[in-house]
Order: sequence, then structure tokens, then C-alpha cells
Amino acid sequence: MPGSSFGNALRLTTFGESHGPAMGAVIDGMPAGLAVDVGRLAAELERRRPGRLDACTSRDEADDAEILSGVFEGRTLGTPIAVIVRNRDQRPADYDSMIHQFRPGHADETTLLKHGFRDHRGGGRASGRETVARVIGGYFAGLLLPGVEVVAQIDTLGPFRSSREGELGIYGLRGCDSIKVAAYLETLKDSADSIGAELSCRIQNPPAGLGEPVFDKLKSDFGRALLSIGAVTAYGYGLGAGFASASGKDVTAERGNFGGIEGGISNGQSIHLQCTVRAPSTVGDKAKQGRHDPCIAPRVIPVIEAMVKLVLADHLLRQRALASFQGAP
Repeated sequence: MPGSSFGNALRLTTFGESHGPAMGAVIDGMPAGLAVDVGRLAAELERRRPGRLDACTSRDEADDAEILSGVFEGRTLGTPIAVIVRNRDQRPADYDSMIHQFRPGHADETTLLKHGFRDHRGGGRASGRETVARVIGGYFAGLLLPGVEVVAQIDTLGPFRSSREGELGIYGLRGCDSIKVAAYLETLKDSADSIGAELSCRIQNPPAGLGEPVFDKLKSDFGRALLSIGAVTAYGYGLGAGFASASGKDVTAERGNFGGIEGGISNGQSIHLQCTVRAPSTVGDKAKQGRHDPCIAPRVIPVIEAMVKLVLADHLLRQRALASFQGAP
């Protein structure tokens, strides 16, 4: 399967380069007749949009979605849905010095090693800008998941820790002073440094019975989805890394420790996922030359939610097909 496509029954293909004319998504496998709310799609894209947060990248893109196919009179047609977002705030000259330089931690050198040719402008396909197409795919996947709530947040970012209660601030932390978070990120930005974060995602009311008992386990597909996000370096579910130090008695004392997934299949309980986002590796003089996030985590939140929805919707369609086959005479 080509490396720019994700999913089986529901497949997302993304295309475009960071400083090319547009980014885009093709969603194939969507059933017909589902109502499409363009305003809701725009709201999802706004959450990821560069330029929305003062303490993050200064690249300012409107990220207006143009639906080219697959939707008619506000409803899905059952045919491939194609959506593009045009790149308007481009400054490819910022990357002229990187034609013959490789940034540590980026795909600059590895892309050249793989293809023998590369687009040096902002990382090309490997840029975080590619994730705008994932958010588009996640919106459409969500149409298949009525009643399912997927909410991600930042748990830790530098000195900040989310509380159990309180509002989810604009930087993705719960119960933290957004002004202080912004000031901390601005300090990192001014010093051309960066920071990573720990995030979590809770899925309320997931369908039971999703996933397979061997290779296509729900837990493994969540891992594949989240680890495909460029900044994500680690993933867990349920107790996550805590499984290593918990005894069997401790683990089995509470069914929720398994994070809503047992034997690779959802059990109908809330699903709890965790992932680690690394610090952006464009720092020092290179960070001063371009427009970069001191922490990508606030803008990764809707991307995580989108990838989770894509996995759930794909497995739901597969389960429906199985149920239909099992019920056939």
C-alpha cells in the first residue's frame, strides 16, 4: 500500500508539499447520504491552523477547505471525497540555505537517501503541514461515529501539568493559566529552543467489538495511526508504561486498567490512549531563519483526534461488513 494512504474499508490519502500550491485529502469508502457541515469542518481545521496561537509558528494560513468531489447538496455521495487547502503564506526562500544542509531529526537526509531527490522547502511531504489533510479525514470519519466522543489534551508540557478538573485552555492544557503557558513558549521561541509534551486521548462511548484478535488489533492500529504523526515518538493505552511495574493482581483488579481494549478488541468501555510528542528539532540559528513552533503539541491535539476517529471508523465499517456477512443466508 502506498505510504501516503491509511485505512482499509475507509481510506485516507493525503497529498501536497509544505510550500507547494495546496495540501489535500481523498477519503474513499464513505457511505452515501451523510450530512456534511462545512462550518464544523472549518472549526476543526481552525484548531490546527498555523497562526492561531501567538506563541507558536508565525506562518499564518487561513486553511479554508475546498470540497472538490464526493459531496452534493450537503450530503456524501458514496464516491471519493476530495478536499484541498491552498497554501497562501509561503516563504520558501527561508529554506534556501538548506538545499545542501540536513536538519537533525528531520527527514531531509533520509528523504534524499530514499528517493535521490527531495523538496527542501520546509520538509516537503514530511512537513507537519501534511497533518491538515489528516484533520480533514478525521472530520469525515467522525460522521460515522455519532455519540462517540474523542477528546485529546496535553497532560504535561515543560513545568505545566493538567489538572483533573477545569477548562481546557487554548494551548491544550486543562486547568492551567494560558497566559503563563504562552509566556513560557515565547521564552523558548526567543531563545530558539523547543520542548516536547505528554498527551492523552479519551474515547467515550466507543462501539464494542472493534479490532481483530491477531494482526489488526485495535491497539496496534491506534499505535500505527498515532506513530505516523511526525512528532509522536511513543504510544500507550490503558496503564501504558505502568504495565511494566504493575503486578498481575494489580492489573486485573480494575478492568479499566486495560484502557477499553482486551485481546486487541474494544470491550465497550472508555478507551484511554497516551502518546509522547518530541521537541521540534529545528532550534538555534535554523529556528531563527524560519517560522517554527517552540512546541508542536497544542496543534497536534486535533491531529491525534482525527487519526483516532479514522481508526474507529475504519474498524466500524469492517465490523459492519462482517456482521452483514455473518447474517447472510
